[in-house]
Amino acid sequence: MKKSTNTTYSTGLVMSFLLLAIFFTACKEKEEEDEGLPLPVITLKEESAGKAFRYLGSIEGAEDVDIRPQVDGILEKIYVDEGDYVEKGQPLFKINQQPYMEDLKNAQANVELEKAKLRKAKTELDRLQPLIDNEVISEVQQKTAQADYEVAQSSLDRAQAQAANTRIKLDFTVIEAPVNGFIGRIPKSVGNVVKQTDSDPITVLSNVNEVLVYFSMSESDYLYYERMKKDSTSRRMSDKVKLVLADGSTYNMEGNVDAASGQIDRSTGSISLRARFQNPDTLLRSGNTGKIVMEQIFPKAILIPQSATMSIQDKRFVYTLKDDNTAERHEVEIEGRSGQNYIVKGSTLKAGDRIVVSGINKITDGIKVKPVQQGRLLSGN
Repeated sequence: MKKSTNTTYSTGLVMSFLLLAIFFTACKEKEEEDEGLPLPVITLKEESAGKAFRYLGSIEGAEDVDIRPQVDGILEKIYVDEGDYVEKGQPLFKINQQPYMEDLKNAQANVELEKAKLRKAKTELDRLQPLIDNEVISEVQQKTAQADYEVAQSSLDRAQAQAANTRIKLDFTVIEAPVNGFIGRIPKSVGNVVKQTDSDPITVLSNVNEVLVYFSMSESDYLYYERMKKDSTSRRMSDKVKLVLADGSTYNMEGNVDAASGQIDRSTGSISLRARFQNPDTLLRSGNTGKIVMEQIFPKAILIPQSATMSIQDKRFVYTLKDDNTAERHEVEIEGRSGQNYIVKGSTLKAGDRIVVSGINKITDGIKVKPVQQGRLLSGN
């Protein structure tokens, strides 16, 4: 009988502990239910943000000069190699000079011949002058002699012009760099015939101390861009543009948009613009590609993390918290993106509002939330 009593006592004690544990668990769940579901929350504030617009661009040197022969002949010497940097006036190519030297000798001989004819005509005119003065011969003979002298003078002028032109052609046999820059591909080799009528240049010389980036934007983007340039109070377009290179890196100098095409391309509905960048290290070369990044500045923007939103049909929503920490679904309009955040349009949200930033799939309107305050918004490009 004593053993049975002890067993009954032990069983009662276990049951008491179990009941006590259930009671405390229920109290804890009740307390958590009263406090709400713990979720991360941020308090919104006004801050500066930028909205980026990206356009594919092609890079050209500020001066891309086709090097073409101005006389025909056999390419005799090539003084440079592809990729060399040359300065203005430096010899690049030489065309065989012999034909042009002979032409110059012939032209100079013609000059001497015409000088002799002029001297003869002058002598004849001088001989006739006393006879005319003494009325030995008529004035008609004088006028004839004067005309012969003027013809000889004109012939000499023409011969001198032809000699000067031949000398210019001889000078053109040495092709010099018209600007500073880098030598492009040279498809010709020594011994090839080069002509003024060749479809392709001998090479292209690129001055890339400054480069031009040409890009196109749609008509609607251009109208928006022009309006935002003139907005001095808010949402203005930055005066500077950035260049993202082919490897994904951002060029270390900013540029300026300094020209736009005079008309819209009707076939594409776009307009071409030009940005200018300094290139002191000559990293950028003609033929490179990149992306122009134009940024619209929002001095007092309201930013929300992209993860804090959800989409229903064509609308976007967030969950805001009321003063009593109950959740309320709230529609927002998005103006653009800044890094990993959305820029909220208009007055759909304001500074001081609290929103749930993650776990929004766990809540519905009216549910209680226990705010777990988060730090700053995520950033990035």
